[in-house]
Amino acid sequence: MSHTKPKFYLNAVTLYRFYSHPSIRKIPLIPKIMESINYFIFNCSIPASAVIGKGTYFSHRGMAVVIHKNAIIGDDCVIGTCVTLGGRGKGIAGAPVVGNCVVISTGAKVLGDVRIGNFATVGANSVVLKDVPENMTAVGVPAKNI
Repeated sequence: MSHTKPKFYLNAVTLYRFYSHPSIRKIPLIPKIMESINYFIFNCSIPASAVIGKGTYFSHRGMAVVIHKNAIIGDDCVIGTCVTLGGRGKGIAGAPVVGNCVVISTGAKVLGDVRIGNFATVGANSVVLKDVPENMTAVGVPAKNI
């Protein structure tokens, strides 16, 4: 018996794609309400201003994922549960930029003005504070490229 993905699959990214659409963002109240609904249902924070590429998948419907308002995520990425793509603190500029076909495993934290190259992998519970080149794997606290 083969399993197929349903045409409409309610998850955090589906709601994000709705409230981040340019026509919806013209009415500022709607994205804020939808962000709150996303937080209430999936316990995640995905602002409408973040950029998430096509085909990017958040495992377990995006539970406990936190995305910086200026973060950019490429196409066909896999983001695990409890992942944070965030800043380094107030007054410190910069947000993560994630390339295409990247896997960020459960519990990983990518903080600050960090670039993750295409086809890279971030290990579970790693804390990434420096760039990860293409085709590399970053693991540990703080993460090291291996």
